[in-house]
Amino acid sequence: MNNKTQPSPTSIKALKQLTTEKLVARLRIGVESIDPRIFELTDEQLNQAWTPEANTGLWPIRVVLGHLADVEIVFATRIRKIFAEDSPTLQLFDEHAFIDSPIYGCTQNSTMSPPIGGDIATIHTLRSWLIAFLYQLEPEHWQRAGLHPDHGPVTIQTLAIYNCWHLERHAYFINKKTEKILGPRPTPSPTPSPTKPPCESKGCDKPSCQCTHN
Repeated sequence: MNNKTQPSPTSIKALKQLTTEKLVARLRIGVESIDPRIFELTDEQLNQAWTPEANTGLWPIRVVLGHLADVEIVFATRIRKIFAEDSPTLQLFDEHAFIDSPIYGCTQNSTMSPPIGGDIATIHTLRSWLIAFLYQLEPEHWQRAGLHPDHGPVTIQTLAIYNCWHLERHAYFINKKTEKILGPRPTPSPTPSPTKPPCESKGCDKPSCQCTHN
């Protein structure tokens, strides 16, 4: 049995309605939102660019994963900087410079082919590290702000919301690409209920024992 079509990614507006506790719980999902079958893809499939007609986003899967890892670094650094400093100015991140460089592979004349396992491990580790920090924030900490050169004041809560949305949205398109290549993601088989080990003594008289005593 296969899952239904990928649901649309959650909107920023919907994430803004979450309490900070529910937001952190949502952030914990992290790389689990990405189809694990990406590890079954060949280098050619990971490096494949996509056309607008495919409606899956244009970037190759390998590029998207590298981008996600770099952006996790950016969000974690910005959030911790705002917590530690008073109204700091945040450094810009030029994602297009990274995309156009050879750093993710897949660009013309690039000899690089970064392993996607490193990207997934980076995303998972940084997200876990950030969540452990966010769990300890007091309510007033979430409203501490830094100055973004393009967007003005941004709070820790706003950055956490955009961090959550950013990964979920890219995961949505990664999963659409993976389904185009491998077909719909199979539904996991239900885990069977554990069976109790046989009783080693006869006549134990335990009500919970399901053994038959002869």
